[in-house]
Amino acid sequence: MKATMLDLRRRMSEVLKALDRNEPVTLLHRGKRKGVLYPSRATMEERASVTQCEAFGLWRGRRDLQDVKTAVRRMRRGRFHAL
Repeated sequence: MKATMLDLRRRMSEVLKALDRNEPVTLLHRGKRKGVLYPSRATMEERASVTQCEAFGLWRGRRDLQDVKTAVRRMRRGRFHAL
């Protein structure tokens, strides 16, 4: 089901009935997709996994971030440190 923000305000009962039917509800704002509501009884396979996101593991191979303390110290240095 697709529901606009106005539908959430005025027809919340229909949105809740769709969730009771285990149907995900896509939220739209000005015609653009803003989010998806999943029923609480939906299985984890039906929901998007975090590991399937493009950004998951993006910095996995960076050698300069292997030592966290050094990386944070380098980020927090003052901007005049390099002069």
